[in-house]
Amino acid sequence: MDVRNIKRICFIGIGGIGMSALARFFSRQGAVVKGYDRTPSDLTAHLAQEGMEIHFTDDIALVYKEAELVVYTPAIPKDHKELNWYIDNGYPVYKRSDVLQWITQAMFAITVAGTHGKTTISTMIAYLLRETGYGCNAFLGGISVNYDRNYWSSDKDVAVIEADEYDRSFLKLHPDIAVLTAMDADHLDIYGTVEEMEEAFLQYTRNIKEGGTLLVKHGLHRATDIKAPHIITYSLNDHHADVHATHIALLNGGYIFNIKGKDWDLQNVQLPIGGMHNVENALAAITITHLLGIDGEAVIEALKGFKGVKRRFEYIVNTPDRVYIDDYAHHPEELAALIQSAKHLFPGRKCVIAFQPHLFTRTRDLADGFAHSLDMADDVILLDVYPARELPIEGVTSQMITDRMKNKNHQVLSKKALLEYVTKEKPALLITAGAGDIDHLIQPIKEILS
Repeated sequence: MDVRNIKRICFIGIGGIGMSALARFFSRQGAVVKGYDRTPSDLTAHLAQEGMEIHFTDDIALVYKEAELVVYTPAIPKDHKELNWYIDNGYPVYKRSDVLQWITQAMFAITVAGTHGKTTISTMIAYLLRETGYGCNAFLGGISVNYDRNYWSSDKDVAVIEADEYDRSFLKLHPDIAVLTAMDADHLDIYGTVEEMEEAFLQYTRNIKEGGTLLVKHGLHRATDIKAPHIITYSLNDHHADVHATHIALLNGGYIFNIKGKDWDLQNVQLPIGGMHNVENALAAITITHLLGIDGEAVIEALKGFKGVKRRFEYIVNTPDRVYIDDYAHHPEELAALIQSAKHLFPGRKCVIAFQPHLFTRTRDLADGFAHSLDMADDVILLDVYPARELPIEGVTSQMITDRMKNKNHQVLSKKALLEYVTKEKPALLITAGAGDIDHLIQPIKEILS
């Protein structure tokens, strides 16, 4: 389907981070955009302010009968009345991933996949292309702090797309340049086994367009099975990679470093956000700009203004006495990188983390990994498991993680009790983490600590 010619479109689940980016894309092109979501949010409020009509009741009387196209997210339940009405009445009904596929076929597409880092890398690429004047259409899985948006447009037929592995959505994409950051175990409720998930990532690399390029993190498991027309590897500090960083030093809560490529290099690159893993993310993003032929000095200058992604190592409070960092981390490897980076940036401070596990299946499958990562903090607080799209599983609770921890300074608290803890203790270094609704506590905690 030609995405440029669609004039009337309905989104079922319009408030999702990926769906809202697509809704903004069509609205920006002049299409009439209407949609449904289960609950109002800041994001749906912004969409309404931009002229989109949104309702929050699953009611057939509210369907958009003039829609030329209906797009839904896999998170929508199968018994959704409006979605089934559209299907039963012969409307063209497609998943979000189908629309992204059409966009990758219509534009020069840069896609970023992997179990960690994809939101930050895709946002950083899109930011650099915008700020250097190269231009792109950005479809992101997070909110850029610089622009307070998950989508921006350009007249240039270039798309930067975060490639989501959930529900195998990313296998429909056909990129010109693909990034692969990691293939760690996750979404085993979808894939069943680690091997099956790895196979999906390998298939993602096989979908690169003829003559295209894969940028992949050096040393990934099954690296010898990865196939692509052209392959470039990157690593934080492994000199065997095609691109790596050297002379990394702290600078005002961020970093300054050099980049060494096979036939190119950059000096004194400044990254103003925290997290050593974000230095590696910056390597990937800057390598993409090099592949596109963008002037390196322009990229260095642009990166100095990068403010990151909301809920990705985001400084909520950062004063000489107190630091509060919030992060979307919901996988053991992400938690480990988060805690290590915070302790490295703020040595000597007692590190307290409040973590909300996301999904019963993920908690069950990765409980040992969560326990090992959380052991790195000094004090650990766990909230109850956030169910998202799942029903409870007998025996799977946050206690399943604490039972496996070696660090005995842990407790499971309610949200109210967490706020009481913060009020009493006022930690010098506090982290909140998780992909559920723990973000609702950010503002109350900020007010307490401020």
